[in-house]
This record gives sequence, C-alpha cells and structure tokens, in this order.
Amino acid sequence: MAPPLAAPDRPWTESDLRAFPHDDHRYEVIDGALHVSAPLDGDHQRLVDGVIADLRTAVLPGWHAISRIGLHSGASYLTPDITVLRPGTAPGATWADPADVALVVEVECPSSRRFDRYVKPGLYAEAGIESYWRIERTSNGPVAHLYNRAAAGHYELHRSVNPGQCVTAELPYAVQVAPATWTAYHTTA
Repeated sequence: MAPPLAAPDRPWTESDLRAFPHDDHRYEVIDGALHVSAPLDGDHQRLVDGVIADLRTAVLPGWHAISRIGLHSGASYLTPDITVLRPGTAPGATWADPADVALVVEVECPSSRRFDRYVKPGLYAEAGIESYWRIERTSNGPVAHLYNRAAAGHYELHRSVNPGQCVTAELPYAVQVAPATWTAYHTTA
C-alpha cells in the first residue's frame, strides 16, 4: 500500500506533480486542487491508440498528434489522453502551452466521466483550444463527440459520430472519424 499523501498548505502545483510516483494513476491539478484518476483499463488504451493512429495517418507536415503531454493553463495542470500540437511546437516537451494546442481528446472511463464531460471542456475552452473531442464508451461501441470552440469562448457540439459511421472532421485538419475501427488497436509494449 502506498504511503499516505501529505497535502501542502497551499494550492497544488506542477512541482508537486513531479513528486508523485510514476504509477498507473493520472495526477492532475485543477485550479490548484489535486485530482487523481484510477488506473486506466485496456479498453481505454485501445481507444486512445486507435484515435491517435487515425490522427497520425492524416497529420499534416509539422503537426504532432501525441498522447499524455501535460497542458498548463493558469492554476491547472491537465493531461489529456491525446493532444494535437500546431506546427513549430516541440513534441518532446513535458508541458504544452495552450496556444500551441489545436485539439485535445479525452476518452471517458468510469473514474473520469464527469471531469471529461463537465470540468475539462470548460478549462480547455477557457484556455483557447480550438477543438475538443470526447470519446464515450457505450455498450454499442465508442461514440465520438466533436466540439468546436465558439466565439463566445465555450465549446459547441459540432457532431456526434456513432459506431458504424465514418465522417471527415475538418478541425484541426481533415481526418476520418470512424469510432468502430478504434477498438481494433492494441497497445505495444
């Protein structure tokens, strides 16, 4: 069992995150408060692998589709499942500036569903990120909800793509969105 966690007498910061163990939990700071997600399952990773494979297949020169890079905005330090970086951004960084990010993707799991639906979209939109995709896991297969940032600064649902459908998303670049194909991908060790 892990030793008990001692909370600081101040808001949590990025340096606190560096002190956490590199285990299967996801540690994030949202407005200075710590949020810990349970370890992710194999289905989650297969969906992440499938989405990132499609994004990389269609990627334009200079763009980067990567997983698990941190995103720093104000007093929040988030780790999207997938981030698409604009040209001119170094993909090897630990943290990305929101101005360098064109798309973030979150794959829902039981421990992150409310954050992926209600908390993170507001933070991403507030940070100025143009597009947000939320992948919902349903009994019929994954459903992709594609959001674009409105002029008012919040996300509006552009479309939902159900299993069996295949559509072209325009942002951040033209990419085929076919949720039924994503579960076929497997993680490589």
